[in-house]
Amino acid sequence: MLRLSLVDRLQSRVARALLSLPEPAQRLLAGGGAIVRDGHTLDVQVQHMLALQRRLGRAEFERLTVAQARREMEVNALVLAPRTGPMEQVRDDRFPGPGGEIPVRVFRPRGLGRPSPALVYFHGGGFVVGSVESHDPVCRLLAEEARCVVISVEYRLGPEHRFPAAPDDALAAFRRVVATADALGVDPRRIAVGGDSAGGNLAAVVSLDTRGDAVRPAFQLLIYPAVDLTMSFPSIRTLGEGFFLERAKMAWFIEHYLRGEADKTDPRASPWFAPDLAGVPAAAVFTAGFDPLRDEGQAYAKKLAEAGVPTTYTCHGSMFHGFLNTCGGLSNARAPVNEIAAALRRGLA
Repeated sequence: MLRLSLVDRLQSRVARALLSLPEPAQRLLAGGGAIVRDGHTLDVQVQHMLALQRRLGRAEFERLTVAQARREMEVNALVLAPRTGPMEQVRDDRFPGPGGEIPVRVFRPRGLGRPSPALVYFHGGGFVVGSVESHDPVCRLLAEEARCVVISVEYRLGPEHRFPAAPDDALAAFRRVVATADALGVDPRRIAVGGDSAGGNLAAVVSLDTRGDAVRPAFQLLIYPAVDLTMSFPSIRTLGEGFFLERAKMAWFIEHYLRGEADKTDPRASPWFAPDLAGVPAAAVFTAGFDPLRDEGQAYAKKLAEAGVPTTYTCHGSMFHGFLNTCGGLSNARAPVNEIAAALRRGLA
């Protein structure tokens, strides 16, 4: 795992301590009263965390170089990351892919029988930042709580590798897990795909692309997925500033990922534009009340259900985009994350 610098470790300890204060103290430090949008009230811990970030002066991605943004993502993802017990095995591997080898990290929790259920996980980060390192704690948590092997995929990122490199790698990685299921000790009939944000997009794309495969995903776990890169849904406007993921950051990601305007409505970039969703695996879709991607996630869940796909949809109204990576410091985010893990465990049962 990536090691935080001394300054970053100190900031992490201070942030965790401040976020564990009694609620009245946190509300006072957050400044102002309750924040309400579209009938949802922002969690006080989240409000406090966002205020802390503003005081620390964390740089916005759109003002950084790509290399700087990637480093910032690695640090941000680990400062409040969940902590878990030791795994039976964590190992790095490489899968063959359409553009060269695809790095992966395999997590096997203790006490898991063989062949076991598995999750092929695609990290978030706007198709430009993020890695198996940034989402290492999240994958450990999902493996432990959902009782499955997790294969975390380091797909190619823009701008060095623009669309469709990421979905091509995601598809190749899933098919490789199926082909090597015996060696991995997993049950090919119980392999899910999942991811957060951009990773949720890729999980949805793999679910669409594999409808003609002999072995398809058993389940799709979509955590605040980005399914419409035209940025057309209302919550992009109403929640596009002040809640961690901002409209300017999303535009920066898309600019670095896509080749041009026409890609925005390609179903492999924006699954929302797939003309037919019938035949994809059962899905659990999770959104957050203060996430600009909330409305498109909800609409995609509805579209899945209307296509006859067994789908559950949950909006955690007090949460924000990225709560999955912060549940180690935000105790109020742990219950929503536990729900996500429980949905995965049920989907793989």
